Amino acid sequence: MRNHLPRLCLGASLLLLAACGDKSTLQPGADVGAQPTLKAPNKTLIPTVNIAPAKGWSAGAMPTPAAGLAVNAFATALDHPRWVYVLPNGDVLVAESNAPKRENGSIKGYVMGKVMAKAGAGVPSANRISLLRDTDGDGVVDLKSVFLKDLHSPFGMALVGGTLYVANADGVVGFPYQEGVTEITVKGTPLAPLPGGPLNHHWTKNIIASKDGGKLYATVGSNSNVAENGIENEENRAAVLEIDIASGKTRLFASGLRNPNGLAWNPQSGALWTVVNERDLIGSDLVPDYLTSVKDGGFYGWPYSYYGQHVDERVKPARPELVAKAIVPDYALGAHVAALGLAFYEGSLLPDQYRNGAIIGQHGSWNRTPLSGYNVVFVPFKDGMPNGKPVELLGGFVNKDGDAYGRPVGVAVDKKGAVLVADDVGNVIWRIVPDAR
Repeated sequence: MRNHLPRLCLGASLLLLAACGDKSTLQPGADVGAQPTLKAPNKTLIPTVNIAPAKGWSAGAMPTPAAGLAVNAFATALDHPRWVYVLPNGDVLVAESNAPKRENGSIKGYVMGKVMAKAGAGVPSANRISLLRDTDGDGVVDLKSVFLKDLHSPFGMALVGGTLYVANADGVVGFPYQEGVTEITVKGTPLAPLPGGPLNHHWTKNIIASKDGGKLYATVGSNSNVAENGIENEENRAAVLEIDIASGKTRLFASGLRNPNGLAWNPQSGALWTVVNERDLIGSDLVPDYLTSVKDGGFYGWPYSYYGQHVDERVKPARPELVAKAIVPDYALGAHVAALGLAFYEGSLLPDQYRNGAIIGQHGSWNRTPLSGYNVVFVPFKDGMPNGKPVELLGGFVNKDGDAYGRPVGVAVDKKGAVLVADDVGNVIWRIVPDAR
């Protein structure tokens, strides 16, 4: 125990000092939209650490839906549900998952581990995908089964023909699927490796299939905040990769995206869109996380610049030739909201104003004062592009004392047109429908 005391004391001291970090000075909403306000960087000696401690939902409590909508618990008693995927027959798959064990003995890694534990992300990974079925159609699961087990921090899922592809923390694996089955016991077949390794800083890997079923697109987050672990450790990271299903070959589709997660095809333009978590430690007002279309061959700035050509002076050596190519994202979601889930609404159950817009699960900030995110927002679209300010679709995840009842992650639209939200602190899947009252 004696050998750990210096690290424990230093870690506790850093957490206490971090509470003295900077505060936002922007007007609410100024860092949101197609033309966000970007302040000058504020690189403080002590980073801002401001966490909504994870508490979970008390009996009978639930989030607050937007006017005209209602919410209920679709499934409960889950184990850190991160991602949801709806099968053609209406069954819902949920990845119960968390970060794999990492080899990082640094003080920074130790402190970040304590921060994440306080935020509800310190539990071991269940490493499974469960199947949820609502057999009587009342909007509440009445059949739950372990669909796949002994996975490696699974996240994204995609069904192509008779194969269900699962994105583990280090690669994509395919499993034979037959409609209606409640369990798969055969061993999966590896399709393509994804960047992993002992650090695997951003471990979540999401996938989506092309419309013709010939390709998978995979998100891979960076292995650092701003390449401080060495740019050589960022190969095929901070990127969207394209995987050819027939051959398993992978190519870099788009890069400079610090931590992309949700992927969705725009129903109007057909373009691929993603939500991205931007960099930390330059102030409560920088950098806005964002929603953007993903261009083949596009470079979006990380780590050398942010939001287009705004140079990050911390990154050495500089790469002005890359900065000059950096694409400005389409739509800012606000600083540090931790946008993860993404789905375009193509259903008909919700009111017409939600048609074709983007639904985004925002996990919530850990290094901003005041808190940001911790909600599900809707961004209206027109002619394939964002059109207007976001609307809070589901809120109430943080109480008046600053404690987090839950934290939204993945979002999906079920077969009836209801919106499903994975809550990895509340261990619930919420279901949003029109208010019948």
